[in-house]
Amino acid sequence: PIAARDGKTLKELMQEAIRVDDIKIVPEYFEKVYFHWIDNLRDWCISRQIWYGHRIPVWYKGDQIYTGIEAPTGDEWSQDEDTLDTWFSSGLWTFSTLGWPEKTKDLETFHPTSFMSPAYEILPLWVSRMILMSGFHLGQVPFKSVMIHGLVRDKQGRKFSKSLGNGVDPIEVIDKYGADALRMGLLVGTAIGNDIKFDESKIKGYKHFANKVWNITRFILENTEGVDFLQSVTSTQKDQELIKNLDALTAEVTGDFDNYRLYLAAEKIYHYVWHEVADKILEESKPILNGSDSNEKLSRQHVLYTLLTTSLKLLHPFMPFVTEEIWQSLPKKETAMLIVTEWPL
Repeated sequence: PIAARDGKTLKELMQEAIRVDDIKIVPEYFEKVYFHWIDNLRDWCISRQIWYGHRIPVWYKGDQIYTGIEAPTGDEWSQDEDTLDTWFSSGLWTFSTLGWPEKTKDLETFHPTSFMSPAYEILPLWVSRMILMSGFHLGQVPFKSVMIHGLVRDKQGRKFSKSLGNGVDPIEVIDKYGADALRMGLLVGTAIGNDIKFDESKIKGYKHFANKVWNITRFILENTEGVDFLQSVTSTQKDQELIKNLDALTAEVTGDFDNYRLYLAAEKIYHYVWHEVADKILEESKPILNGSDSNEKLSRQHVLYTLLTTSLKLLHPFMPFVTEEIWQSLPKKETAMLIVTEWPL
């Protein structure tokens, strides 16, 4: 593959992958970190004294040293006991998992892969080495986009440490508040690339939000029971405005996703569901649903159901478990599973 790319060095291949936009790094300022490492390469000790990993392919017999893929023939050869550095082996990840070195259908179909999202501390350790390995062995970039995220730290901004005793077991947090609350608590308010200060009270707040989503669902399902959603309805002007506002939110959130502003997308959906749907729309709907105008009532029932299903779709990437469970309880849905339903834009 190197020869097929005009004999460029590994260093040149790694530089080119980013400079010609074969790979997009987000946030963009991490490109400087990448190029600083590439432009100032140091020797890399690829030997490690650990119990697992690829055994170093070097054998010794007296003063003789043999290196190769296959073991040497003959007696009295002993293989080096060290393994290759973890990042050396992990650098093969994007293609070794697809059947390489065989030319498999999976390798042809799925490589290069689409997306990677590591923490910034392993940008030189792993991302750069995946680019190196893929360029050398396949003559391809390993992926199209890399979104760099920060580290989770304690409330004082310190790294989790055994000696400080400030670590958090995510399983315990999930048992207490739920996986969805943990996901939302880590995402909302944290710009991509920045470190996250773990705050249990914030996670607790999103557990309350998950309960709110359930309560919204119960209200809407109770007040739309038996409604034929295939029946045509003349929407009121107010209901048309609600759908227009929902469409605008969906467009905004989609733009945030496309530009990796996940923290903004999560925050917008949260505020819409809690403060717009729950606090305003449902309260305004109560007299309409209990009123005598049958068309106004039917219009609002249709709109409420649309607000619910679309909100679940928008919220699903952030709170997949709660939204999927609610989706299963809906009387009318496009697909059996929410996870495979089309994005609402």
